Amino acid sequence: MGSGSGTRGPLDGLLVADFSRVLAGPYATMLLADLGADVVKVEGPGGDDTRSWMPPVRDGVSTYYLGINRGKRSIALDLRDDTDARLARELARRADVLIENFKPGGLAKYGLDHASVSAGNPGVVYASISGFGTGPGRKVPGYDLMVQAVSGLMSLTGDPEGPPYRAGISVFDVMAGNHAVVGILAALRHRDATGRGQLVEVNLLSSALTGLVNHSSAHVAGGTVPYRMGNAHPSVFPYEPLPTADGDLIVTAANDGQFRRLCEVLGMPEAADDPRFRHNADRTERREELRPLLVERLRTRTALEWFDLLVDAGVPCGPINTIDGGFAMAERFGLDPVVEVGEADRAVPTTRHPIRFSETPAVYRLPPPGLDEHGAELRTWLEKADD
Repeated sequence: MGSGSGTRGPLDGLLVADFSRVLAGPYATMLLADLGADVVKVEGPGGDDTRSWMPPVRDGVSTYYLGINRGKRSIALDLRDDTDARLARELARRADVLIENFKPGGLAKYGLDHASVSAGNPGVVYASISGFGTGPGRKVPGYDLMVQAVSGLMSLTGDPEGPPYRAGISVFDVMAGNHAVVGILAALRHRDATGRGQLVEVNLLSSALTGLVNHSSAHVAGGTVPYRMGNAHPSVFPYEPLPTADGDLIVTAANDGQFRRLCEVLGMPEAADDPRFRHNADRTERREELRPLLVERLRTRTALEWFDLLVDAGVPCGPINTIDGGFAMAERFGLDPVVEVGEADRAVPTTRHPIRFSETPAVYRLPPPGLDEHGAELRTWLEKADD
């Protein structure tokens, strides 16, 4: 496990004023910090909500908070206080990027809305994350679970005969955070070319609808309403868990070549030339005929035995792990998924940045900060004339 703390990331020199909290915004700013940006996390007097989202904890600190806040400096500012609001505006004036996820319009009374900030800082890239946009949905709070419900995702998740289910993570918060980073980087490229900043708006519902990909297209382009199929895929088979001698194995033979190799490893090569199963559309239409033939063979070995055999043959597959198994698999593949951030006496294990760069690797300069941990130094800097 390495820290990468001695390198400079590709965004080195950029100042990010982070007025966001909970998940989508903090996740986005953590990614920017990993890329070398100087992120100043502005928190209210009580701190980010996720500081109190526990258990689980590490050394008394919420692991939820720890997971999305490395690389930042924290300053606690009460925007209702004139002095603190002035410091916040000064931070915004100096920032290359400002990111916030207040209710739409919520920062205007503090002079921290886009119009006010850009008037004094025309080069700022101002990113706003909301739940449902700035139109009629502006008054609706943007919680991921609500978006999973209203977007249609929950209607696609769960057993066909059971109730709708939420995804196991706040998937659209994470997706919106990623979209915010993409938008910020694109706007910075535009600023490089023109010298002008701009407003970047992301909302969870739009992120959800684009993130539903083939299901969205099925409705928009195909005029259909996708339905809940459990672990099955509407357009590909096999592409689901199948039972082995000791547990289920995900098998994803998503094209004809992969299916042929699957059949060869399973000792049933004739199935690849069977007119009923020759092409993906045939296999998908006749999945109930094909599934028992595959299961009969798969039950002769364990999931891990089949995993090794099938992967060696170029057939995508994998066991259904718990989270610890997922990290163990990443270690097995040499992905080094855990990075410890901070000095030895307070190092915090965190999940490695997902992107690898050949020239400008991610950096892990600071552990997740305590509330107002850097407040004194930041106040001194903000009070000092900007040379």
